[in-house]
Amino acid sequence: MNLDQQLVQQLKSLCLGGMLQTLDVRLQQAHQHSLGPLEFFQLLIQDEVERRQAKKLQQRLSRAAFEEEKSIAGFDFTCNPQLNTRLIRDLATCRFVARKEQVLLYGPAGVGKTHIAQALGHQACRQGYTVLYTKAVTMFRDLLAGRADHSWEKRLKRYLAPELLIIDDFGLTALTALQAEDFYEIVSVRHLKKPIIVISNRPPQDWLALFPDVVLANSALDRLAHQAHHVIMEGESYRRKLAPSQTPDK
Repeated sequence: MNLDQQLVQQLKSLCLGGMLQTLDVRLQQAHQHSLGPLEFFQLLIQDEVERRQAKKLQQRLSRAAFEEEKSIAGFDFTCNPQLNTRLIRDLATCRFVARKEQVLLYGPAGVGKTHIAQALGHQACRQGYTVLYTKAVTMFRDLLAGRADHSWEKRLKRYLAPELLIIDDFGLTALTALQAEDFYEIVSVRHLKKPIIVISNRPPQDWLALFPDVVLANSALDRLAHQAHHVIMEGESYRRKLAPSQTPDK
């Protein structure tokens, strides 16, 4: 269909140019099913709403900086029958985000902690929440650079602003004094306001020794553990089971 150029420009000026993508199809449907003007208009509005929602979701997913697209449905719970499946599926409802509750995921390497955390993050994005996923070492390096170029406060806001912050690989090494201060700042500001998911190979009882200052450590960990869901992930390596077989073809 050849649309009047004036109509095209008017739709674009109203930021409704996306309607042009489905307008021909909707006109055909209106003709085939004898739709009234109001029904036809409702279909066009529905298309526009769905387009905008999809665009916002893609923006949230992009800003979240996930390493991979993961889902709870895509996780093989049979690999580790010891997992608290009920808790993980409850977390996937994202009620913990609304209630501003922390989530601590810990266990040995390869058991699927990062998969579960990113899956929860993806689910939060789909429910309209803003999310940021980061490795602890990346976050600390970024904030350290901010101290050097006097942009620390601006960089810090990146970790304070999202409605859900996911910190992966926390506690791989002991924290420096500056890292401990940065971590405390993030935890204390977000406490009871915006939740954090922390992923670690170490159990929380071992985190205290990572801090150079015991007082700062107790203060940060007390806030982090307050109203926290503990997801203990043990068992055989989930990553190893997903790896391609190394057995030679016979």
